[in-house]
Amino acid sequence: MAREKHNTALIVGATGVVGQACLRHFAGLAGWNTIGVARRTPTLPAGAEALQLDLQDRAACEAALGQRDDITHVVYAAVYEQPGGLVGGWRDSEQMRINLDMLRNVIEPLDHPGSRLQHVSIMQGGKAYGVHIHPKIAVPARERWPRDAHDNFYWLQEDFLRERQARSSRWYFTIFRPRIVFGDAMGSNMNPIPAIGVYAWLRHEQGLPMSYPGGPERVNQAIDADLIAQACAWAASADNARNETFNLDNGDVFVWQNVWPAIADALGMETGDAAPASLAATVPGEQLAWERIVDKYQLQAPRQLQSFIGQGAAYADFQMNHGKEGPLPPVIMSSVKIRQAGFHGCIDTEDMFRKWFGQLQQRGLLPSAQQARSG
Repeated sequence: MAREKHNTALIVGATGVVGQACLRHFAGLAGWNTIGVARRTPTLPAGAEALQLDLQDRAACEAALGQRDDITHVVYAAVYEQPGGLVGGWRDSEQMRINLDMLRNVIEPLDHPGSRLQHVSIMQGGKAYGVHIHPKIAVPARERWPRDAHDNFYWLQEDFLRERQARSSRWYFTIFRPRIVFGDAMGSNMNPIPAIGVYAWLRHEQGLPMSYPGGPERVNQAIDADLIAQACAWAASADNARNETFNLDNGDVFVWQNVWPAIADALGMETGDAAPASLAATVPGEQLAWERIVDKYQLQAPRQLQSFIGQGAAYADFQMNHGKEGPLPPVIMSSVKIRQAGFHGCIDTEDMFRKWFGQLQQRGLLPSAQQARSG
């Protein structure tokens, strides 16, 4: 029955914040088979299949993918981050090599003479413009700029993909550069939503308001993971997306301090005076306090705190400018190119925050706003 569908999307990194959203979206599209690839079994929407695979194991990838003739599209959303080395590891040469090898281990086995491969989407991001190393970048950052002169696994993956596609000419690719990504994935290295939710409830249980813990203000951009999924589905068949690079954002800008009241309200809490603190230095050590919250409110969230927040606390520190001194220049990427090409998805960033915290609450991963206000 499944083989009768015309397209098959291989979602690589299906337990991550982007991959999980793409898995849900493609599984809901008519005419598509969907396969989620991850080291641990992903949560599968109806109709999707799971493929458990270690992308660093070349032989395993060859065995699992080398003879397949059904996969037509790949959304590559996997990324290797050093355990405990988020941010600092972004410039590590070994981490770069591993990320290149992982992509090669997927594409090379699939790109064989009998392949039906048509399109590959990969993710880059603001680091393509050096936002992690430059104190200031020109506003707005545009895709047509020359490549920023720093070592980055993005460039390694992109060069590989361009060279491989030029030799094959049977398939195309699209490179996306999303801004700060938000979604509902648990245990993700770069999804701050669960970590912020835990921070809020640790303070709630101490009778404290949800004070903003970050550093100085900075005008920034966000991207809803569901929008990335929609963009990947658009690019899968859009002629205007062939071998192109696109910035991607919600369509507005935000400042953490300005959206913080909306986040607090979604969680059912009051804001207080700013209270600068490192989430990475405080939240992961609250294992016992988190277990008490899980038990008290009968949550469905993992009792192991690390399994819930991943390295999201460190990522939140980075994005909320912990330890930095202001004023900080804005980080804005132009999304004109993708809109001119035909993708027009957008969402208000405050609405996005309310949506994701609401979904965690609905799934029983965080206490409800009503529980917060009542107690």
